[in-house]
Amino acid sequence: MKLLVKAPAKINLALDVLHKRSDGFHEVEMIMTTIDLADRVELTLLNHDKIHILSHNRYVPDDQRNLAYQAAQLLKDRFQVKKGVMIAIEKTIPVAAGLAGGSSDAAATLRGLNKLWDLGLTLDELAELGSEIGSDVSFCVYGGTALAKGRGEIITELPAPPTCWVILAKPFIGVSTAEVYRRLDIKGMNHPDIYGMIGAINNHDYQKVCRKVGNVLEDVTLSLHPEVAQIKEQMKRFGADAVLMSGSGPTVFGIVQHDSRMHRIYNGLRGFCDQVFAVRMLGERHTLD
Repeated sequence: MKLLVKAPAKINLALDVLHKRSDGFHEVEMIMTTIDLADRVELTLLNHDKIHILSHNRYVPDDQRNLAYQAAQLLKDRFQVKKGVMIAIEKTIPVAAGLAGGSSDAAATLRGLNKLWDLGLTLDELAELGSEIGSDVSFCVYGGTALAKGRGEIITELPAPPTCWVILAKPFIGVSTAEVYRRLDIKGMNHPDIYGMIGAINNHDYQKVCRKVGNVLEDVTLSLHPEVAQIKEQMKRFGADAVLMSGSGPTVFGIVQHDSRMHRIYNGLRGFCDQVFAVRMLGERHTLD
């Protein structure tokens, strides 16, 4: 038996860090939304009691380091599952890009194995399990648009943002999230207006969404990687309505409503950057079929 599950990427429309917690994590408030750029996760039921990862991307680990592997192992351990699974991951989302590709693969694995192994768990239960794997996995279980608090695992659903194009550009560099957080000056930074962004989304106000984008991690990553700042400038120059780095980077996204401007930005960046995508926001939550 086989099951194919889509694993969409996310972007942060706003990302704030409040303080460092006693457990070593940072307390965050983030507005996240899924976009129509997705990996494909194919789950094949195996008779023998093993987890296998198959990927043709050399940057994707095929062992316990893989978050999808960890998701399957967690379900096996928690619910005494004696069946195995082959997890084939077809990557479209760039790796280590600030787009939660690995977290979304893990979330897709949780949703898919819930069905394949007939576990009968709710989305809320799957999201709670996901929080044990990584900070973005809970959001990725739900998808759609949400306010994420705590480490990122406390999720409040929001309406879909106004319809628009998202142009993404990822330079050929990797960014260490741990390093970015280590260099973060919490006392000296300008905090984005998280609740202003929530109001803009609730009111379906595209112009206000554009004004309220913000990411406190951006200044750190830009200081470490000037090429990210160059991509931001190019996107603005080509006419994006708003430009922001997603997560800890290095991917930068711009949003526009008009097709003609989307094509101009997309074509302009393709000569400047390795990986460029033009996609729609999804905005709607996943369901358990």
